Parts: sequence; structure tokens; C-alpha cells
Amino acid sequence: MTGIKGPLLKVECGSSTIEVWQGDITQLENVDAIVNPANSLMIMGGGVAGAIRRVAGDEIEQEARRYAPVPVGKAIVTSAGRLQPRIRHVIHAPTMERPAMRTTVEKVKKATRAAIEVALDKGIDSIALPAMGAGVGGLSIEESTNAMLDAIEEVLREKGKLPSRIILVGYLEHDARKMIEVVHRRAAKKDTCIRVSS
Repeated sequence: MTGIKGPLLKVECGSSTIEVWQGDITQLENVDAIVNPANSLMIMGGGVAGAIRRVAGDEIEQEARRYAPVPVGKAIVTSAGRLQPRIRHVIHAPTMERPAMRTTVEKVKKATRAAIEVALDKGIDSIALPAMGAGVGGLSIEESTNAMLDAIEEVLREKGKLPSRIILVGYLEHDARKMIEVVHRRAAKKDTCIRVSS
């Protein structure tokens, strides 16, 4: 099993910190919520969803399925089962309508935005996201990371705030390295909130 390593990179976005970590998102410590890139039916079969269910317990899936169907662009919050007290909530944000479908950059952006907005609504101050849509969804790590950063910047522009800590988690070392490259490229642009901490 892959543990968890980080932060490998820390940047600022508004008054928030964005961090990149590498490993198994369920192994994080002291995080308010982790995000499950769900399907609208809330069936936690494979990928990150299956990993969360295996560690947290089947009750997470049972709780989430009471809300189904959840459209792409909406998100729900459940308890974190056996992940507590290290992780207090799971945010289920669909990136696809049915299990094991391909997804798109636009759907990942909508899912990320929904996860961040529900975190703000519920007073969740630290949130960890895997590479949304990059598993069975078929997107590359670069496409996934860019879509997530687009959503983060969009929420900041429109709402004026973000959770104070946003953690992007690449499962493999290669994934985390790609995430770091994308964040650095973004930080080099003029029209971005993202800047490398001094």
C-alpha cells in the first residue's frame, strides 16, 4: 500500500494554501474532508471511491446512496466512517453519471467546484482532492489538475474565499510530479491567483 508523503509543494491562492501530496488519500491526517470523484448513482465500486469504501467502511456508501441520483455539478457530504477522527467528512462530487464512464474536463471542473462550494457551505476548512477524472474517467493528470485549478480560481473570483487549505493528492510519484509541473506552469502566468510561497 502507498502511504502518504507531503507536502511536496505549497503555493498560495488568495488567503488559501494549495499543497501537493503523493500517495493514498485515505492515509491523510488531520483533514476536514476528502473528496470522492463519485458517479451520480453513488456506487463506490472502483478507483478512489472503492479505496475510500474499503478503508472507511460500507456505511459511507449506504449513506451516500440515500442522496442518489446526484447530478454532475452537485456534491453531498457524508460522515467518514472508520477514517475518523483523522478525516472528518467525505465529500462525494460526481464526475460522471454512471460507474466507470469516461468523463470530460468540463465535468471535472464542475465536480471540483461543487466540492469546494459544499465545503464552504458546511464550514469545512481543509479539503483534499485526488486527480479527479484521471482514473477510469480517462483524463490525463495534466487535464485533471488544470480543470481542478480552473475551478479553484473560479470559486475564489466569484465567492471571494476558499477553504484555507486545499490538498491535491497524486496517487503515484509520477502523478504528483505532473501535478507539481501544472501548478508551477499556472503560477508563472499573470492572470492567476496562484503564487509560489516566498
